Order: sequence, then C-alpha cells, then structure tokens
Amino acid sequence: MTLKINTIKDNKGARTVKKLLGRGIGSGLGKTSGRGGKGQTARSGVAINGFEGGQTPIYRRLPKRGFVNIHRVPLYELDFYKVNQILEKGLVEKDDQIDRELLIKHGYMPAHLKGVSLLANGTPKKGMKIAVTRATKKAQSELEKVGGFLIIE
Repeated sequence: MTLKINTIKDNKGARTVKKLLGRGIGSGLGKTSGRGGKGQTARSGVAINGFEGGQTPIYRRLPKRGFVNIHRVPLYELDFYKVNQILEKGLVEKDDQIDRELLIKHGYMPAHLKGVSLLANGTPKKGMKIAVTRATKKAQSELEKVGGFLIIE
C-alpha cells in the first residue's frame, strides 16, 4: 500500500474529544456535571488535602521529631583518597593549592556547595597546600606529617 495524502491519520489517542458537561440528563454529565451534590467539593477552588472527615489528621496524631538547622552550611567532604587521586592525575602544579575552585573546575565537587571539609580518610602520599573551610584535627596532623600545609578559609 502506498502512502497518499488522503490516507494520512493521527496516531490513535493523539486527539481526544473534550468531555462536554452540563448537556442534559441523558448525557450522564448534566445538572451537577459530575461533581455530585452541593457542599464544599462541588465548588471550584477546593483543595482539602489531609482532611480526614473531622477525625484528627495523621500529621497531627504523630509526634514531631528533630529540627532543621537553618544556619547549616553545605560542605563537600574531601579526604586524602581524593587528594591523592588529584595529585596522581597531575591536576595540580607544584606551587598550586587544592581549593574549592580547583575541585569545581575538575568536576570533583558540585558548585552549589559552599565550602570544603577535610577528613582524615586515607593517608596523604606527599605534602600539598590545601585550602579548606574546616578540617579535622587528625587530618591536619596527617597533612603536616608529610610536609603539607593547611589553609583554613
């Protein structure tokens, strides 16, 4: 069968017929137009999510737990495994430092995080200048053992 201009059709379900409301009893969607009888939900602009018919809703029956610290600063966790990986790949020159900008530039850290936290996972292979927002005491001492230098910004 060849394709002709008069045989072209839309895909099945591509065009749907709009539901006609309020067109008499025989249509099945007359009078109340599928909204039932009177009351709050028969009106437009009703959103009663969480309403349980006058019973105390579940969100009020369950206890509150914890809190959200509004002053929390999202940090990237940098450890010595990642530092060693950066050094092995040669992403840092001899006098350069590992800092937030370098980590973002090479795809180690997402840009939306506000700082870098140095953790003592692994051991540094060689001394390096590292600029971070905060560091653990153990990470600081491990870095100084191999001749590294830590800058707290």
